[in-house]
Amino acid sequence: MPKAYWIAHVDVDDPERYPDYIATAAPAMKRHGAKFLARGGPFQPLEGHSRARNVVIEFPSMEEALACYRSPEYQAAKAIREAVSTADILIIEGLED
Repeated sequence: MPKAYWIAHVDVDDPERYPDYIATAAPAMKRHGAKFLARGGPFQPLEGHSRARNVVIEFPSMEEALACYRSPEYQAAKAIREAVSTADILIIEGLED
């Protein structure tokens, strides 16, 4: 079964409250096997529109990635994120090993 990846591009509008989103999302991420591969580090934009913060999260499967996103815990975190930032988020299935 191939892994899946959340890819998020985020502009944080309220940096004082953004940690509330991260803390609220953490239990759902942990429960669904999330592994952060990139989280807000330096980047080099090459083409197209970019946002200030970029995140890549690996999940064991597409099912786990979607279950995490749809979970009540993450939906509570999402409400915070939407109030304090603007984001483009997608989930992509990886290639079979």
